[in-house]
Parts: sequence; structure tokens; C-alpha cells
Amino acid sequence: MTAKNLQEVLDQAGNPVELLRASQLGAYIYPVVPSEFTNFRREVTAWRETAVLFDQSHHMVNLFVSGPDALKLISDTGINSVAKFPVNTAKQFVPVSPEGGVIGDGILFHLAEEEFVFVGRAPVANWLTYQATRGYNVDLRLDQRSPSRPYGKPVTRDLWRFQIQGPRAWEVIEKVNGGPVEQVKFFRMGYLTIAGERVRTLRHGMAGAPGLEIWGPYETYDKIRDAILEAGREFGLEPCGARAYSCNTLESGWIPSPLPAVYTAEELRPYREWLPAESYEATNALAGSFVSDDIRDYYLNPWELGYGGFVKFDHDFIGRDALAAIDPDTQRRKVTLAWNAEDVGKLLANPVAKDGPVYQFFDLPNANYGSSNFDSILDADGNVIGLSLFTGYSANERTALSLATINPDVPLGAEVTVVWGEPGGGSRKTTVQPHEQFAVRAIVSPAPYSVMARESYQPGWRTAVTV
Repeated sequence: MTAKNLQEVLDQAGNPVELLRASQLGAYIYPVVPSEFTNFRREVTAWRETAVLFDQSHHMVNLFVSGPDALKLISDTGINSVAKFPVNTAKQFVPVSPEGGVIGDGILFHLAEEEFVFVGRAPVANWLTYQATRGYNVDLRLDQRSPSRPYGKPVTRDLWRFQIQGPRAWEVIEKVNGGPVEQVKFFRMGYLTIAGERVRTLRHGMAGAPGLEIWGPYETYDKIRDAILEAGREFGLEPCGARAYSCNTLESGWIPSPLPAVYTAEELRPYREWLPAESYEATNALAGSFVSDDIRDYYLNPWELGYGGFVKFDHDFIGRDALAAIDPDTQRRKVTLAWNAEDVGKLLANPVAKDGPVYQFFDLPNANYGSSNFDSILDADGNVIGLSLFTGYSANERTALSLATINPDVPLGAEVTVVWGEPGGGSRKTTVQPHEQFAVRAIVSPAPYSVMARESYQPGWRTAVTV
């Protein structure tokens, strides 16, 4: 019998872990945007040394929420306080399940009175859409992400979305605007004129220097992009392809794809029955060396992801009681792991080694081979002390890095082991070939890893709309 919704998919599968570890979805794809315009190393270096144009027009959902109960919906579903959320500001929005596990995150823009847009991955948009059906006086409009594999078919969106970032970004911004632009406070919104078009802006700082996220109607995409590239030519601005874009989070410290914590709570059965059988939650590819029979072992709470500062108990929200019962001091914390160069060299050389074991392929610059990645972090005695969640290579740092959550008693500077590859020769995912596991030494380091990012970002804020 063909499953009609996520709950039926889970009932037929028997175990959510087995279902997701065998997903045929593959790795997360950043659609439409070319993989490289020059080469990923040059494009990565640009956001550190000159300026870069990120194209975020295709890989994220836009969910427009408006109406008298729009703010109440946001307050009831997010860990964030909305006691101060004026028009023309934005927040990193984080909802959790009744059990306290993070469902996802994204940026929530307050566009006008009673008008918001959420920008991010599907799980949060799905959650908000479902909750809106439960007695809220709101109107919703979904601008779905572009297809991962459009196969040459025309692709369009309601909005284009770009970021201009890097140490010379403001010079590009003022040139394309035709004059000075006020540097409003972080996560404050404004306006800019480009090629005669008035566009919305959000003050951002992904590369550690002042920059802007900008957006407007998709029909002006080519006009705006061409104007920015022309204005940025003298300042060394580079357009960024999907390969480079996918690894910027390694430097800025944002963990893009926690597993949505929606598979177990009995009170979420109606939600699982509402979610389609082909939803993100049903097809998400779970990957890595950490394997548990209990899907709840993959759930992450806000403190484990570095979102503890967002939790505010000044309002009632779904999951409030579960979070109130948690002692933050005992929770794992977000770190960066700097992988040992010699060990990484062995992984990179393995595809051309004629003899010996085969290891899971380590791709550059994004080494993730699932949508939600969980690799075990071990101490010297072989105990699991954390989870490595997003792995790749930074051309700026010339280091393989992973973003992780680790036990609170593990100090910065400690050497740990990351287990690369899956047990038992690997799962049935399309991105996995038969292999043996490989132990990689790594040093526990700060998040963000980039010194520029650590010294420039406002504490607690997400540093890139990556996901």
C-alpha cells in the first residue's frame, strides 16, 4: 500500500533511522547556480580579501506570513522573544518540538505591520504552515525553492536574493547605489537603488566585514546581478558558485541542517499525518558514523547548536516546558574541529591508492554525503563525546574543518578523533560506496573558526543565510 503521508511512511518503515539512512535523496543540492564561475578556491578567497556576490535566489523557501495573528503565530512557535521586533528588523528564528529538539532555523524578516517572511529550509516552513491551520487568522504564501535538478526547464521565483560581502563590499554597495549608504545596525533593514530599481536590504556580516543581503522581484534578476558585477569589477568582487557557497558556513560557524525533531512525539502525530509522503522529513538523507536505533539520539536542543542565547521564557511557546527542564551548563556546546592535515591527506590520496582499504570519499570543498550528517567524536578511550555535523575544506584557512557539538568538559585545544565513514561497509545511500571507516585526529577549536568572524560578528546571531 502506497504511503500517503509521513506517518504512514514511518509506520511502514518501522524505524525512522533505518528509513533515513537508506534514503536515495543524496547530498543536499544548491540548485540552478553554477558550481563554479572561476574556481572555488578563488571564490572562497574573495570573501576574505576583496568581495563576493552570493546568489541565494534558488535554494531556500520563502514563506510569507501576514494578518492579525502573524506575530502570535511566530511567538507561539519560536524560542525567540518577540517583545521587541519592530518593522524593518530581522531575527534568526528557531522553533522546537514539544520534546525540545530543534526543528530547524532560518531568518524571519519583519517587512511591515502584520507582514513577515521566513527564509530558510523546508522543515520550518512546513511547521509554520501546519501550525497556521490551528486557529490563527493569517494568510500564507509559499515561494518554494527551485527544483534540485531542473533538467533544463525554466526556473523562476517570486524573489531574487543576493548578498554582497567582504572587506570591500561597502565600496561596491556605494558605487552601485550611486552614493553613500547608511550602515544601519546589524540585522536592520533598509533600501538601496540599483540600476534604477529600489530594492530591500538587510545589514549582514557573513565575511566579518559590513555587507548587505538584498532582494527584489525575480523579473529584475539579470538587471540587478549585471549591475552589481559591473560595479564590483574594480574592487575584485567575484560571483560565488555553489561549491564555494556551500562551505562558507565552516568559517562562520552556523550548522545548517539539524535533523527535524518531529518523528517521535505522540502529540505530533497529526502533523506527521499532514506532512506528505515525499516531504523533506520523509526523504532526508541521514549520514555518518554515528548510528543509533533511537531517532531521538539525533535530535539537538538549542544549546547544542549554539542557540541557547535565543531561548527566552518571557512567552509561551511549543516546547517551552521541555527547554525549561534542561540545565544549560550540562549541555554539549558548538565548536569547530580542525582536522589533522596528515590524516586528511590520507583520505584525499585514498582514491588513487592501488592497495589497502577504501575509505568513504572526501569531496572538496563540501565533504558531506547526506543532508543531515552525524559523525562520532571519540575521546582517547573511545567514548563518544560529541557529534561532528558538517564537514568540508576552507581555502582561506587551508584546513579541513567540521562544525560539531561536544561535551561541556572538553576544552578548546583538546585532540579528539572523528570517525569518518559509516559502519558495516556503509549504507545504501546513493552517495556511499563500500568502504572502511577511518579515524581522523582533530583539534577542538572555537566557532566561528575564522578570527575575523569571531571578532566581528554580533554574539548569538546567525552569520550566514546558508541553508
